[in-house]
Amino acid sequence: MPFAPGPEVAAVEMLPGVFRKTMTTTPSMMLCEISLSAGSSVPMHQHPHEQIGYVVRGRMRLVIGDEERVLNAGDAYAIPGGVPHMAEPVDGDCTVVDIFHPHREEYR
Repeated sequence: MPFAPGPEVAAVEMLPGVFRKTMTTTPSMMLCEISLSAGSSVPMHQHPHEQIGYVVRGRMRLVIGDEERVLNAGDAYAIPGGVPHMAEPVDGDCTVVDIFHPHREEYR
C-alpha cells in the first residue's frame, strides 16, 4: 500500500473515547491517527514496539516511564519499546499521529 487510503479509513474505538485509524503500513512500521475524547485515557501499558508521534490538535498529558509532560499541538515524543506509558487529553479532545516499529498486528 504505497499511498494512504485517505479520510475514509474507518475509526476503531480501542478504548472508551479513544479512536484509532490505521492510515498505512509497511512490512516493518505503521502510521496511526489516534483521537482521544475529553475525559478518556489510555491507561499505563507497555509493548515491545518503538513508538514516535506528535500532537496534531489539542493538549495531552503523557507519562513515559518516570517522566510526565503536558504536550501541545506540534509537540513530539518518543517511546522506546518496553517502557510503560499512558496518555490522556487535557482541556478537551486531542488528536495525535503515532508511528510504530515494527507494525502492530492487532492494529491492522
